[in-house]
Amino acid sequence: MTIPFYQVDAFTKEVFHGNPAAVCLLDAWPGDDTLQAVAAENNLSETAFLVPLARGRYALRWFTPALEVDLCGHATLASAFVVFSFVDGGLSVVEFETSSGLLTVSKEDDLLWMDFPARRPEPYPESAALAAALGARPREVLKSRDLMAVFDEEGRIRDMTPDFEALKGIRDAFAVIVTAPGRDCDFVSRFFAPNAGVPEDPVTGSSHSTLIPYWAGVLGRKRLHARQLSRRGGELFCEDGGDRVRIGGHAVLYARGELCL
Repeated sequence: MTIPFYQVDAFTKEVFHGNPAAVCLLDAWPGDDTLQAVAAENNLSETAFLVPLARGRYALRWFTPALEVDLCGHATLASAFVVFSFVDGGLSVVEFETSSGLLTVSKEDDLLWMDFPARRPEPYPESAALAAALGARPREVLKSRDLMAVFDEEGRIRDMTPDFEALKGIRDAFAVIVTAPGRDCDFVSRFFAPNAGVPEDPVTGSSHSTLIPYWAGVLGRKRLHARQLSRRGGELFCEDGGDRVRIGGHAVLYARGELCL
């Protein structure tokens, strides 16, 4: 069996930046063990698997090297980029049926815009274990799917060196977001998910389902500009729409070929 394969850098205009995702185009679903084995072999933060349902509509699943996840932004952006660029250039919108509901991605000029569910964070008790794992005490901690630690300065986020073994001990959230106001953008963030096999994700679309409503409320604006301060770095354009958020970004092809299984 051969599977068309693409590796795309998402949330960037340049290769070697943004977040790399693998995109695999399937005719039908193999067993979950095969999907997980492919994701582990790819060893990227996410591998996306697409099965066509109709023109412009696909079933979509996402796997880290360790497990399947319920929502992934950069691999969704990468999947839409592959569909628009290599499958059906006549489309301006692609729909994905996922475990988080129907997600759409639209092509508007040179940006791809994802429509995602908002995940508004709620206040969370101060955690000495979290502060110790991050090496710094946040101004406040909130929670949605992930814990979100808010700091006052971008430098705190950029210079942070977490204890990933200690972060693995925090079991009541999927991952940890750290965030602060930005110097040349509205807000910055980083994303740590060691229990999902991804110590630090380079650029995380799904975390912005939480970051966007939070910072829109703090800053009193619906349209926001964000950066993720991983080593590779990434840029995101954001809109708060109440129960939904829009997350925009660029993508660029790094590699294409076939998987031979």
